[in-house]
Amino acid sequence: MKWYSIFLFLLIASCKGENTQLDISQTIVEDDWQANWITTQSPLPKKNAWLAFRKSFQHKKDTISTVLRLAVDSKYWLWINGELVVFEGGLKRGPTANDTYYDKVELTQALQDGENTISILVWYFGKEGMSHKSSGKAGLIAELYQGESLILQTNDSWKAIIHPAYIPESENPQPNWRLPESNIVFNAIKDIPNWIRSDFDDSKWPSANIICQGECPPWNQLVKRPIPFWKDYGLKSYENAISFPFLSKGDTIKCKLTYNTQVTPYLKVKTKAGRKITMLTDNYKGGSEYNMRAEYITKDGEQQYESLGWINGHVMYYIIPEGVEVLDLKYRETGYDTEFSGSIHVDDDFYNRMCKKAVRTLYVTMRDNYMDTPGRERAQWWGDVVLESGEAFYALDRSADALMKKGMLELMNWQRKDSTIFSPIPTGNWDKELPGQMLMSVGYYGFWNYYLNTGDLETIKKVYDPVKKYLSLWKIKEDGTLTVRKGGWTWGDWGTNRDVPILINTQYYLALKGYANMAEALEQQKEADSVRKQMVSFKKAFNRVFWKGDYYRSYKYKGKTDDRSQGLAVVAGLADPDKYDAIYKVLQTQKYASPYMEKYVLEALYQMGYPDYALERMKERFSKMVRDTTYTTLWEGWGIGAEGFGGGTTNHAWSGGGLTLLYQYAAGIAPTSRGYETFQVKPQPGFLKHIKATVPSIKGDIKVELKNEETYMLDINVPENSKALVYIPSKYNKIKMNGEKVIYTEEEGYKLFEVSSGAYQIEARQ
Repeated sequence: MKWYSIFLFLLIASCKGENTQLDISQTIVEDDWQANWITTQSPLPKKNAWLAFRKSFQHKKDTISTVLRLAVDSKYWLWINGELVVFEGGLKRGPTANDTYYDKVELTQALQDGENTISILVWYFGKEGMSHKSSGKAGLIAELYQGESLILQTNDSWKAIIHPAYIPESENPQPNWRLPESNIVFNAIKDIPNWIRSDFDDSKWPSANIICQGECPPWNQLVKRPIPFWKDYGLKSYENAISFPFLSKGDTIKCKLTYNTQVTPYLKVKTKAGRKITMLTDNYKGGSEYNMRAEYITKDGEQQYESLGWINGHVMYYIIPEGVEVLDLKYRETGYDTEFSGSIHVDDDFYNRMCKKAVRTLYVTMRDNYMDTPGRERAQWWGDVVLESGEAFYALDRSADALMKKGMLELMNWQRKDSTIFSPIPTGNWDKELPGQMLMSVGYYGFWNYYLNTGDLETIKKVYDPVKKYLSLWKIKEDGTLTVRKGGWTWGDWGTNRDVPILINTQYYLALKGYANMAEALEQQKEADSVRKQMVSFKKAFNRVFWKGDYYRSYKYKGKTDDRSQGLAVVAGLADPDKYDAIYKVLQTQKYASPYMEKYVLEALYQMGYPDYALERMKERFSKMVRDTTYTTLWEGWGIGAEGFGGGTTNHAWSGGGLTLLYQYAAGIAPTSRGYETFQVKPQPGFLKHIKATVPSIKGDIKVELKNEETYMLDINVPENSKALVYIPSKYNKIKMNGEKVIYTEEEGYKLFEVSSGAYQIEARQ
């Protein structure tokens, strides 16, 4: 029996229970690359190649900022004088379908006066994937500046070899076709000890081979990394107590991680040469197809090793041959550099647990790009991104915004000559348009929601014309509704009873709404007015054609009434209040949406004024995954594996929509103008009696605490340069703020008043 068969058996069981003087005569500008792309003289493997580069040079230390900029395909690790400076640099290609990202690394403090050595290990994927477009060639380009002076660059004075310890081919199984990464196999017998150190003798290493100069094919234009370097939490011990040292009897050691996260496994052992240790997680086949694993072939004696390609899961398995003395096992957690600055707590712990799992799921699906899942493809599907970014605006600090901005620019920079857009991108092996997801991405919940939360008009300017081109592809039929474009995959959603024409029509209307708002923000008022006029006609036609008296249904659809389409009609603004009672009745009985679309169904309930049932349905639908004690993350479907959708992954950020709804509707905090210049506090607590929330907005922390009992108590902290419109339910007649009577206006169901920055205690009585 193969080792992986043994592992899967165990997994199922466990889940159930030259030196160079400085030349400072050259100065360069930010986008003018003087350096050469370099590689090794030896022929490289077609894929999964590891290259080692070294360069020693003289440096006069100064207080002037000294910065290295460099690019590779695909990833790199950087040491200065033997000290690690960057753990996994580089971003998967590409910012466009042809170009490459580069990094800027601050080295002012890392460099010393006199001789210095730069050592760079490059991992070339050489393989297409759903999150990476391979250039087809391994290479490195680097330039070191002191201020604006170019003092070092890649050329044939650098040393370069194929790192002999990394084995490009591994035994089957291989990672599934969606992943550009390969299994990592390291043979310590062939290792080059201390090659990263300054005192290492590289005189026998061959010179690097120059490929071309500056921004040249196949890497083309170099675009500055738009997101932070990863946060490195350092080496950690596993959660379960393991007594070291111990002698393996041919054991599979099950090491528990604190939560589902992105990790690189570490080991320290003492043994003879030639023993193979395998490292993988419980997520190795977590999305129905194989993920990555790591293998280490031992040398003689005491040794330590860290596999550099990240994997994720709740449990790390070390498959260790008999006779190996295990001295230590650890892991390094890395991830997107953001803080969990948002918080929400209510008096029903189910929702607190749901939000905790939602944040954990969100974080493990963030790195080079937003992902649907790190377990199966690590791909930037835009149906997922829309929900993920919505969660991030509430749960994370504002460094997270850069990942959404990166995704928006990539999505539109990959737009094809025929104006279609598609996801996931970046990609090397996928080109199918999912019409619904594309409409959602460019629309109200996607691009426009980014602008509302960030106030970033420059990015909206960049995507505006591409969005206009994309929407021009969609045509209106004689009856005034939308001609449904099939695209590459008319998916809609997982699950049964999908009324796809209604889904696409509602998503188109949301796209028009977002586009009209963008036009207005860019002072393209004529365009905005034209689109809004189109929206009025479209809404009339939509209701004339699809409303059947008690529900929406398309002409040829024969399935049961689709809850998703009813919910989307409400949140799009296509359904008016006179239809709410009928739609509410539908949503009480029809429950076919996947966790992805369920967010919009629940949001519709809030918008229609049914917060109690929104909470009730949320608890019913998400109960199994929230109450589960095995996983710290939310799932792709309502169950796992065969009970799930699309492979049944156990960490899928689209399932965290409930987190957004609790902040936005239960606590009632939502921006009403660009970058939180104004926002509303309009709680819909339903049966919840106590809600306490902090939102790390672009203006600063917004804090709201609601005590919803006989006396309605509402504490609000409004950050500087922001204003809040406060809504109090109409049944309360006596309203005081900081002890003084409040002057308010009224609208249906509420008394409302505006407050500027400051802290407020509001007390309302009947």
